[in-house]
Amino acid sequence: MNEPTGRRRDVTVADVARDAKVAKATAARSLGGYGAVSDDVRQRVQAAAEALGYHANGLARSMNTGRSNTIGVIVGDIENPYFGVAVRGITDTAKAAGYDVILANTGEQLEVEIDAARVFVEKRVDGFIVAPTSFTITDHLSDIVNSGRPLVLLDRHVDNLDLDVVEVDNEKVARAAAQHLIDSGHERVAFITTLEFELSAYRTGAELGVSSVSARINGILAAMTAAGVENPERYLRFDANSGAGVKGVTRELMQLDEAPTAIIASDSLIAMGVLSELRQLGLTVPDDVSFIMFDDFEWATLIDPPLTVIAQPVYEVGVAAAKRLIARIEGRVTGPLLQLFPATLVHRESVARPRSDGRPDA
Repeated sequence: MNEPTGRRRDVTVADVARDAKVAKATAARSLGGYGAVSDDVRQRVQAAAEALGYHANGLARSMNTGRSNTIGVIVGDIENPYFGVAVRGITDTAKAAGYDVILANTGEQLEVEIDAARVFVEKRVDGFIVAPTSFTITDHLSDIVNSGRPLVLLDRHVDNLDLDVVEVDNEKVARAAAQHLIDSGHERVAFITTLEFELSAYRTGAELGVSSVSARINGILAAMTAAGVENPERYLRFDANSGAGVKGVTRELMQLDEAPTAIIASDSLIAMGVLSELRQLGLTVPDDVSFIMFDDFEWATLIDPPLTVIAQPVYEVGVAAAKRLIARIEGRVTGPLLQLFPATLVHRESVARPRSDGRPDA
């Protein structure tokens, strides 16, 4: 008795053609959905394919038709619920239109993003949705465009390429959040982000890699400056890229001689780290520190107190990006588009007037 020596041989188009009693080219046209094939022949070929357990070779099909019916999606951090929800919007929309999605997670590392773009081009995806790590280093994005594949930018834009962009109006809503804190009596407002920043201190106009974070900082600083707050940049904190990093940044801020009386977290992962460290320090929200976070997820209403948040239409952003890309792939639109979604400041119970020093009473 012969023992198996490897995996079972895949059923080929030739096998289907033989079983359906048609030419191989005819079977290929029927299975690939291109060219002229009679209804009778198509039914025979499909019946033979089902009986034999035939699965289409995606690469071969793309070589024949020029289309793979796949979309390459490259995002910064899939553990960040923002990207998880946006990708859900993309995949739901793509599936309904007959496209599969291949996902790459960069960890906000430019080199990983560049490599993912190269791999997806080699895999012959029909188009790209990318949340770019840098809005100044864009040669790999130019390579995508030069390959003839449409590209839609998600959540972020770049400086030197005329592309479709679907993002949230971060600057406007960040300014509104800062103004709410100012109106509540706060002048020492901290902003915490995972974005890496090489300089020891931020100065207005300094170049940042990610456009969405830059817009948020611009909005916060604009509100603080208009209110006459001196040197609001001193409470900006970067590189909070892990639980330990967020907690360390939070502790450092709250141990300043003039500690911040309010904190804005750039996303929900940062928010959880900040709230955890505030508890360790014996500080409560909002009695000791007022708190606002970007993104509105269910847990924000379940904790005590419910959090004031910046609610972004994340799923809708993903849906819009996928719709725009598919329209590009299918040649139904021309001209670049900036689709800017509004975000909303949702008032709950985590903002109050500050204590004199931002610390618990002795």
